[in-house]
Amino acid sequence: MLTFMVKMTVLASGSRGNSTVVSSSRTRILVDAGMSCREIFKRMVIAGEDPRTLDAILITHEHQDHVQGLAVTARKLGIPVYFTESTHRAWMRWMTPRKRMTYADWLAARQAAQEAAAVPVNPEMEDKEAFDEEREELGPNPVTETKTDPCALPGIEYFSSGQGFCVGDIAVTPFTIPHDAADPVGFIFEAEGVRIGLATDLGYMPPNAKRHLKKCDVLMLESNHDLDMLRDGPYPWSVKQRVLSRVGHLSNLAAAEFLEGEYDGGAAYVILAHLSENNNLPELARVAAERALEGRISLLANKLLLATQNSPLESIVL
Repeated sequence: MLTFMVKMTVLASGSRGNSTVVSSSRTRILVDAGMSCREIFKRMVIAGEDPRTLDAILITHEHQDHVQGLAVTARKLGIPVYFTESTHRAWMRWMTPRKRMTYADWLAARQAAQEAAAVPVNPEMEDKEAFDEEREELGPNPVTETKTDPCALPGIEYFSSGQGFCVGDIAVTPFTIPHDAADPVGFIFEAEGVRIGLATDLGYMPPNAKRHLKKCDVLMLESNHDLDMLRDGPYPWSVKQRVLSRVGHLSNLAAAEFLEGEYDGGAAYVILAHLSENNNLPELARVAAERALEGRISLLANKLLLATQNSPLESIVL
């Protein structure tokens, strides 16, 4: 019987949702909650994981494909959520979008209120001046309804990039990655002598990420798009520019260059992740990575796996 066991299960990876379970013998962490709570639980059961055993949720950044089911999942399980403070604030803004009130809307509401009360509101003030003053005081869309707070969570824990912390017996090191989010991070997880590195949603591979991703037993790396497919694909040019930018996503070529050049070759498993369904093909990503890892793939090292959007990857047990 195994006394020590570290396991990693990629539940989903792609632009429609990302979630991964990292567990030790005593602690289980959900990294991102980019699908509905129901779908996360369904995929965990398919993968042989019990959602009720999760201890915490860690969030890489606030984009929808990483936080879609966060609030419901955390509340249903009663577990804390770990963010950077900037990511938490950005997530709350995303959860509570505020519709801007035009001057015409404000004026109509103000006149209706005056008529109902039969008392003018500061009659010496011009309407436009009053509108500007109230908007400055209350913000673009003052919230007057009393509803359940959609941002309520059982517990919130802040961390800072570059500063390690622990969740149970799993040591976590977050590191900054270049992406168009408030404060995006990758993670290193260490438990029972095993080191796991996760780096997706990054426009390029910066020196700090290269440094953190050394000596990993499992490396999960973005291989988002094929350059030619993206350039010739259906996305608007503005979206193509964003994906190709230094705060966009890592291409097959960029991932392969890292694997061929500065990757130390020490991982037992290399997982290609966040493959675009519109601008990539699994075989293109695989071939690029296999060429980069030529001569280093074996039964014991650099086994290449591709995470998918539609089904969980078979669990990796170390």
